[in-house]
Amino acid sequence: MVFWAWGLGCASAADWSAAEAERVIAFGFDAVVERHLQPVTAASIALDGMRGLADIDPQLAVASQDGAVRLSTAEAVVAEFAAPAATDTQGWARVTVAAVSEARRVSEPIRTADDEKLYQAVFEGALGKADVYSRYASAREAREHRASRNGFGGIGIKFDLVDGEPRVVEVVEDTPAHRAGMKAGDIILSIDDQSVRGLDRNAISSLLRGQVASDLSVRLRRGGDALQLSLRRSRIIPKTVTMTLTGGIAAFKISSFNQGTAHSLEGLLQDARARLGAGLVGVVLDLRGNPGGLLDKAVAVVDLFVDKGTIVFTKGRHPEAGNSFDAHPGDIGETLPVVVVVDGRSASAAEIVASALQDAGRAVVVGTNSYGKGTVQTVIALPNDGEITLTWSRFHTPSGYALHGLGVLPAICTGSNPNPAAVVDGLARGSQASRLPETLAVWRHAGFEETGLRQRLRDGCPPARRSEARLDMDIAERLLLNRAAHMRAIALSGPGRTLETSQRRALEPESSPH
Repeated sequence: MVFWAWGLGCASAADWSAAEAERVIAFGFDAVVERHLQPVTAASIALDGMRGLADIDPQLAVASQDGAVRLSTAEAVVAEFAAPAATDTQGWARVTVAAVSEARRVSEPIRTADDEKLYQAVFEGALGKADVYSRYASAREAREHRASRNGFGGIGIKFDLVDGEPRVVEVVEDTPAHRAGMKAGDIILSIDDQSVRGLDRNAISSLLRGQVASDLSVRLRRGGDALQLSLRRSRIIPKTVTMTLTGGIAAFKISSFNQGTAHSLEGLLQDARARLGAGLVGVVLDLRGNPGGLLDKAVAVVDLFVDKGTIVFTKGRHPEAGNSFDAHPGDIGETLPVVVVVDGRSASAAEIVASALQDAGRAVVVGTNSYGKGTVQTVIALPNDGEITLTWSRFHTPSGYALHGLGVLPAICTGSNPNPAAVVDGLARGSQASRLPETLAVWRHAGFEETGLRQRLRDGCPPARRSEARLDMDIAERLLLNRAAHMRAIALSGPGRTLETSQRRALEPESSPH
C-alpha cells in the first residue's frame, strides 16, 4: 500500500502530466466552490470526483475516514492519502491527481484512458451530485458548444453521410456556399485537395471549418458532373428562427436561443410588416421543443414585444449571479397581439420568454406545462480548453415565482385535445367559467420549497411533447383572428390577481405547509 502526504507530490505515469492535471482540476474545483448555486466544499466535490473513476473501472472505490482518503480495488486498499482541510481546493486537487496516478498503476482501464476521459470522469463525478445541469465538456465538445452559441468560421451548409458520402442537404442563404452556387444534393468529394472518402462527420466538419476570411476549395459531384468551387469562410451562426405567413399571421418557430436569434427574429418580423402592412394580424412564437440557450438573447426576444417592466431576474449565492433585466420602449412588436406555444420540452430561455410575455399581459400561452428548468448556467473555460457549465442562479419571473420545478402554466391547456373552435368561441363570448385567474394566482405565489403544491399545480396540465401537434397552432391562429377571444384570454392570465387565502387553500395539497 502507498501512503501519500498531500503536500509531497505524487507519482505519474509516463503519459499523464500530474502538474498539468493538478492545474486543470484545481482551477475547476475553485470555480465550483466559489460559484455554484448550492454551497459545496472542496472536500465533497473532490471525493465525488475521485469516485467518478468508477465510471471507467467499477472495481475502484474511494472512501474518506479518520482524516484519510483510501483508494481501493475489490481486493485491497492500494493507496492512502492524508485529507487536506475541507476548504483547501489546491490540496484536494493534489490528492485527486495522486489518486488518479495510483489508479493508473493498478487499473488497466484507467491506465489506457486518455487525459480527456480522466477529466471527464473526475469532473462529472464532482458535479454529478450538485445538480443534473452542471456538466463538463472536453476541449472538442467545448469548441462545438461555442460554435453553436456564438458562431464559427464556415461556409454555410448542412450535410448528411449517405452511403459513406457527404451529401449537402441545406445551403443557408447569404453564406459563402450560397454565393458560390452550392446546392442541396451536391456530393462533396474533396476539401482543399484532400479526399473525404472514409472520413466521419466530425472530420469533414473540421475540414470545412476554419478561421473567418480564410480560403478553401471544395470539389463536388452534381449529377454526372464534377465541379470545383473556391470559397472564403465567413462567420456562420446556426439558424434558429424560421417564419411562416398564413392569413395575416406571422408564425415564428424558434428552435433555440443563440447569438443570432433575436436579430433574426427582428429581421423576419420587419419582413412580415413590409409584406403584410396593416394586414399583419398578430404573431405566434412557437417554442415547442426549444431547450433554451443564451439568457440575454431570450431577454432581447421579449424586449421586441414589451415596452417596459422587468423581463426576468436571477438570484444566486455568488454576488455576480443576481441580475435584473428590463424592457425598453421603441421595438417593432410592441403593439402586435402575441400567442406563445409551449410544450413539455420548452425549457430555460424558452420559459423566460413565455413567462415574461404572460406576466406582462402581452401574450396568451397555449400548450402544456413547460419543462420547469429555471436555473442559470455559467460557462467556465478550463486551462485544458475544456469547459464546465455550472448552475449558479435561478430564474424568477416578473411576478416573482421561481420557474425551476414549476414551469409556465398555459392559459389554454391542449393536453386533453380540446375542440379549437369551441375554446376560442367560448372565450369570445365569455360564456365559459374559468378558474385560470385563481390557479395562476396560486402558481405565482407558490414558494420554491413547496414541492407538493408545485407538483399539484403541474398535474393540472401535465407537460407533454407536442412539437408536431397541429391543434396547438390551430388554437393560436384562431385566437389571433378573434380579437375578443385573445383579449379575454389575456385578461384571465395577466398579472395583478389578488390571492385570497381561501383560493390558495382550495388548490393546495393536504400536505402542503401553510
